[in-house]
Amino acid sequence: MRTIPVLLAIILASTAYAQQPTAINAFHYQVKKSVTASHGAVVSAHPLASQAGLQMLQQGGNAVDAAIATQLALAVVYPAAGNLGGGGFLVAHLKDGKDLAIDYREKAPSAASRNMYIDASGNANTKLSQDGHLASGVPGTVAGIFASLPYAKLTIQQLIAPAITLAEKGFAITEREANSLNATQEQFSKLNTQANAFVRKRPWKAGDTLVQKDLAATLKRISTNGRAGFYEGETAALIIAEMKRGKGLITEADLKAYEAKERPAVSFFYKDYRIVTMPLPSSGGVALQQMMGMVEKYPLAAWGFHSVSAMQLMIEAERRAYADRAQFLGDPDFVKVPVKQLTSAAYLRERMKDYNPRQAGSSKLTGAGTVYESDETTHLSVMDTEGNAVSVTTTLNGGYGSKVVVGGAGFFLNNEMDDFSVKPGVPNMYGLVGTEANAVAPGKRMLSSMTPTIVLKKDKPYIVAGTPGGSTIITSVFQTLLNILEFNLPTQQAVDAPKFHHQWLPDVVDVEEDFDETPLQGLRQMGYKVISRGAIGRTEVIKVNGKGQLEAVGDKRGDDSAAGY
Repeated sequence: MRTIPVLLAIILASTAYAQQPTAINAFHYQVKKSVTASHGAVVSAHPLASQAGLQMLQQGGNAVDAAIATQLALAVVYPAAGNLGGGGFLVAHLKDGKDLAIDYREKAPSAASRNMYIDASGNANTKLSQDGHLASGVPGTVAGIFASLPYAKLTIQQLIAPAITLAEKGFAITEREANSLNATQEQFSKLNTQANAFVRKRPWKAGDTLVQKDLAATLKRISTNGRAGFYEGETAALIIAEMKRGKGLITEADLKAYEAKERPAVSFFYKDYRIVTMPLPSSGGVALQQMMGMVEKYPLAAWGFHSVSAMQLMIEAERRAYADRAQFLGDPDFVKVPVKQLTSAAYLRERMKDYNPRQAGSSKLTGAGTVYESDETTHLSVMDTEGNAVSVTTTLNGGYGSKVVVGGAGFFLNNEMDDFSVKPGVPNMYGLVGTEANAVAPGKRMLSSMTPTIVLKKDKPYIVAGTPGGSTIITSVFQTLLNILEFNLPTQQAVDAPKFHHQWLPDVVDVEEDFDETPLQGLRQMGYKVISRGAIGRTEVIKVNGKGQLEAVGDKRGDDSAAGY
């Protein structure tokens, strides 16, 4: 699953700190990579979305309010990943001590079938699972927002207002956005059935105004009619009409039946810290718990940041976790997943028995463990002075999802069906493979890598983190947490430091282009195949520093921006 980063980290202010909201200027704004704030802070994939979240804090909203407003604004200003037509996960630690996990992952339409992407010769046609109408699952984002609303303070009308204004009046796009839109024009033109706001004859350039009247109308229907403003009535009719024109599968009944679901959050200890993250159908929580458990007993801090020894240990933990992901993990509402055994200390010790600190492991020799049992995404994180912390990751899967805009409604649909195991052993767009546990089935939620995460220190929110990046999400969160908890890096360095990634298959270690060559030579000498690639993820972090202040940091890899007061 490819996720386009929107790690929105927000640390909320209490009502006592409510103040006159900072005005949003949609045509003159700046990217701020770091902010240190006393009352509340937000970091997300776009400056205007972060400002929308900050406004809610300044109006007396809490972290959930800020998260909702930021998500809605991202649906306007960050169309490649922010969305109404996708899905996501919310993880929170609330001021009353409750851990909260809300699953609003997309679902397969009721007409979906196990072999819907298999041709007459038995081959997987991943083109159909990645581009166009047949690639879309039933959207969950709007349902997730309304499932989150009971934990907020403000009304949906207040929370959606900045997004409506940004869509109706327009905003100045950044150079990155212009380049992204230009690079996708051909696919937009090929895959869409009606004109939309994103396609035009002359190239987009930085500073151009993007106005989205159809999207503004959709947002207004949600503001007026709530959840039904999306899943029923005019918006639903527009989605169904789009499906009919493009031979998609989503029906009126699919939309009406969709529900977000509260699930028990994953919670585990790493040394003195308690980590709260997302359960299945996100594979991130299980895999993160496995990897943290596999490395916990080793002297990482003594070995040092980006030392050969530390990197090799982390790579081998990643190898084993991703092998288990491929074999065992799927939607827990459809398949029995042995989570308790996969995350037990005894199992993790057994998984590391063949770890050799002097030699590269092999994915041919190291597969899934033995269990005995009868990229485009965006992230946001929030903390407030009341003790609330919220971490949200949402996605369309690939950049601009299926590339299909719902005619008359103005938003992109996801291509999340590619996150199923289209055919056992056949990799998806991120090279991930799976088994029957993640096979397509009507109403089933596809496995995800999204890993919204909160770290508690002495039972108080300490770190909120998350990232986009498809299959690299889990390893990016893993490395960012260790950068802070083990290697004691400053927050900005922990986020911006070059990353590496291993996912079992293919049996290679991906590294960013600016990685120091010295440890890479050491890994090659051990037998690892190391491949240089572009940016890995766009991590957004909020950390409480030693003075009790909120350090909000946006990743250097995008237009990610922090805001606070």
